[in-house]
Amino acid sequence: MSLTADLVALCHRQIAEPADETDAARFGDADYDMAARDVLARLGSAPIWVFAYGSLIWKPGGDVVETRLGKAMGWHRAFCLEMQRWRGTPEQPGLMLALRRGAECSGIVQRLEDGDRHRTMVRLLRREIGGPKGYAALRLIDIHSDKGLLTALCFYADPPEITDIPDLPVRHVAAVLARACGHAGSGAEYLFKTVCALDAAHIRDAYLWRLQHLVAQEIRRLHPGVAALHQAGVARRAT
Repeated sequence: MSLTADLVALCHRQIAEPADETDAARFGDADYDMAARDVLARLGSAPIWVFAYGSLIWKPGGDVVETRLGKAMGWHRAFCLEMQRWRGTPEQPGLMLALRRGAECSGIVQRLEDGDRHRTMVRLLRREIGGPKGYAALRLIDIHSDKGLLTALCFYADPPEITDIPDLPVRHVAAVLARACGHAGSGAEYLFKTVCALDAAHIRDAYLWRLQHLVAQEIRRLHPGVAALHQAGVARRAT
């Protein structure tokens, strides 16, 4: 793996959390309550399964009581959603993963505790979506798990705002992730944690694997002196 914690640390900057976007449609308590009831009605009595393909793998949206390996057929990962908050700024936007149509995507299916299904769902929705745009990209999709077919919630699957936009070139994505940072951390950290979590589950995503290599190259190019010192330290520790 080319991308390391030392290289990721070079991308971090202290950035204050911005004020809430006053011009963006945001959910309030009543909206989350209504959305949770709607999702639970669609699920019926089925367990609350969530398909984790990005940050949900290493930062779940609730109390996970069971995990399985799973594959979403007809979908693929792509860094395609612009972020001007969290891991980006208006001056230097970042990119977030979403699912797009075509190919296949391997990830982790998480079953959330359902002692209080409504509370669990509200907590999950608050973690994952901020308003109507995020809710519009929440889907129930079939997942082929290592223990059979199941239906899972999937966030940011075919978001309407990028439906007709081609996937961004991987080198462009790498350049963005090596530079973007917000109050929640950097794009490089987001990629690093996702690749590490997938690798721990023995999942090797070709797109992310190539991307982490390109991001590592870009960070070294942006920070040549510091990166060289880190590399020398790694070599000394190896010997």
